[in-house]
Amino acid sequence: MIRWWPVVALPLLVLLGWAVGHGSTPVDDWFQRGHGSAVRWLLFFTDYRTVGVILVATVAFALSRRRWPAALLTVLTPALAVESARLGKRLFGRWKGDALSYPSGHTTLMVVVLGMAVLVVGARAWLVAAAVAWALLGVLGQAVTYHYFTDTVGGVLLGTSLVCVAAVILHREH
Repeated sequence: MIRWWPVVALPLLVLLGWAVGHGSTPVDDWFQRGHGSAVRWLLFFTDYRTVGVILVATVAFALSRRRWPAALLTVLTPALAVESARLGKRLFGRWKGDALSYPSGHTTLMVVVLGMAVLVVGARAWLVAAAVAWALLGVLGQAVTYHYFTDTVGGVLLGTSLVCVAAVILHREH
């Protein structure tokens, strides 16, 4: 599944980007009803400082275990995620307010950092469950504030694809 997910997810990312076009969809409008509500505190889960702490802890864990390729990929994959999301935004040209929005770079980065933490620490059930819960809360926070919900879905597709590529590379290193 890990090897094939990017082959499935990236075309879905493109199809969703074309399908949503340049404006809001009815599902996006539903999530936007929460705009300005207390739900915005969920932005904590995608805040660059919070994500940065998880990233630094993951790199430190990899270094403490002398897993040099894992540490390197934990640094490189988020950087690739940010640049990939920027490229996607220019490619699809979907705006929300005065900023390009599809796919969500906030969501992409969060998913990649969480995914790398799971890969580096180990896919323990509690860690996977915590990462999924964290990601869902982050998606909700973005979907009622900076992004449309469909932007966050695009970010999840892009982020999980990049994590799967990193997983394949790390598997080959073992």
